[in-house]
Amino acid sequence: MGTNVTWLGHNAWSIETSGKTLLLDPFLNDSPTAPVKADAVTADYILLSHGHGDHLGDTVDIAKRTGAVVLTNFEVSQWLGKKGVPAEKLIGLNPGGGSKQPFGHAKFTIAHHSSSMPDGSYGGVPGGFLLTLEDARIYFACDTALFLDMKLIGASPLDLAVLPIGDMFTMGPEDSIDAIKLLNPKRVAPCHYNTWPPIAQDAAAWAATVQSHTAATPVVLEPGGVINL
Repeated sequence: MGTNVTWLGHNAWSIETSGKTLLLDPFLNDSPTAPVKADAVTADYILLSHGHGDHLGDTVDIAKRTGAVVLTNFEVSQWLGKKGVPAEKLIGLNPGGGSKQPFGHAKFTIAHHSSSMPDGSYGGVPGGFLLTLEDARIYFACDTALFLDMKLIGASPLDLAVLPIGDMFTMGPEDSIDAIKLLNPKRVAPCHYNTWPPIAQDAAAWAATVQSHTAATPVVLEPGGVINL
């Protein structure tokens, strides 16, 4: 059947696997680079890395409309419950914890960043997601700095790693190369760049550096582009 991973701009992704659709950080309606709006997407699951508005995005509306199960950190799950997302549709995690679902296993990994909700309330700790699917193993670093424990995440083979390269709020291109060396994925895709001028980056130059300095194959997408695994 295969797994298809579609970039929806910034750190928003759609993952189709085992007959299920997962949305990661669905920042769509207010995103200047998203190729679709929130009312046009489907979801069985939403993976939410932290509470910042450019990641939380349209989670509440999509979850209510689709009935999707939301996997996120514990504090964000509590906040979503207060916004009307049914408690039975919320799975609150903490770093190192995971949840087995019909699509596979989702592990909430550590991330070095911050997290707060749009109303200023506490957003718990940020995280990334390590997905173990029927036919692929994918790591979404989400918003993070470089950290040495990425070597542990890559200890078992990764089919795809998705890393931020925008700098300023996350790791930049140079640190991402060190991250790739620690993770050692077969393929790597950049995200969290070129959404706004402060995080503008040259993805072609980044890809050339990946090719010359790591063993991974870079995959640079335009929003709406798909990676087939």
